[in-house]
Amino acid sequence: MPPAMFGYMRLAVSDDPNENETTQRELATYATREGFELERLFIERLDARDESAFFALVEALKTDDVKDVIVPSLWHFARLPGLQTAMRDHIERELGARLWVIQSTLAQPKGAAS
Repeated sequence: MPPAMFGYMRLAVSDDPNENETTQRELATYATREGFELERLFIERLDARDESAFFALVEALKTDDVKDVIVPSLWHFARLPGLQTAMRDHIERELGARLWVIQSTLAQPKGAAS
């Protein structure tokens, strides 16, 4: 059985209703290609009233044996480069996990600033 990997993504606000599904499939495909199984996908919803998916991911990394996380791009963490770096550093340096960044054409939702 391949080692487990967590995924994280921020739901895109897009005219294309299939974009989020496509991104989820892309994460699972990439994980499989790299020899992992995407065990759990943490999805940040911009209109969520419950716990942040990022904080849930951090807690899972603290308690599970999973030490690999896949994201479509750093944009899914935040739009600001400094915050992207801080979130990446938290996962890699403080939690000891490895971050896999796909950087695909689907990684940044349409209309998002680079």
